[in-house]
Amino acid sequence: MAKIALYPGTFDPITNGHFDIIERALKLFDEVIIAVAASESKKPMFKLEDRVKMAKEATKRLENISVIGFDNLTIELAHQKNASILIRGLRAVSDFEFELQLGYLNNSLDNTIETVYLMPKLKHAFISSSIVRNLLGFNGKTEHLLPEAVEKIIREMR
Repeated sequence: MAKIALYPGTFDPITNGHFDIIERALKLFDEVIIAVAASESKKPMFKLEDRVKMAKEATKRLENISVIGFDNLTIELAHQKNASILIRGLRAVSDFEFELQLGYLNNSLDNTIETVYLMPKLKHAFISSSIVRNLLGFNGKTEHLLPEAVEKIIREMR
């Protein structure tokens, strides 16, 4: 049976750090589904359809990847997609407490779905979507933080 992993997140926008996690996950699992959350409560900078487009463009050269948008519980989506693994990224100690709580919550909803935590390479460890959004707000340089395809989409939107 194929090991299907779900990588959920807001991806507002998808960064080189996210991309690094995706590449690492592909070495471990047969299929990776990038699940872009609507996350309206977070008031994302980019519309859901734009974030899905960015993720698709950033990963189009990778095999065994699919990208979808969603607005339900992650565990429900995992059931719908037959995913038995949730992927979460850890950049720093500051991420750990939140991610641990989220992992325990998901386990309480379905203890057959495992959460796997992956770290990006050190050169990407400082990158977050919020840092990128802040830079974009000031028209700052983001080429070194975003996949080339994502950078292009964002520049075309402005």
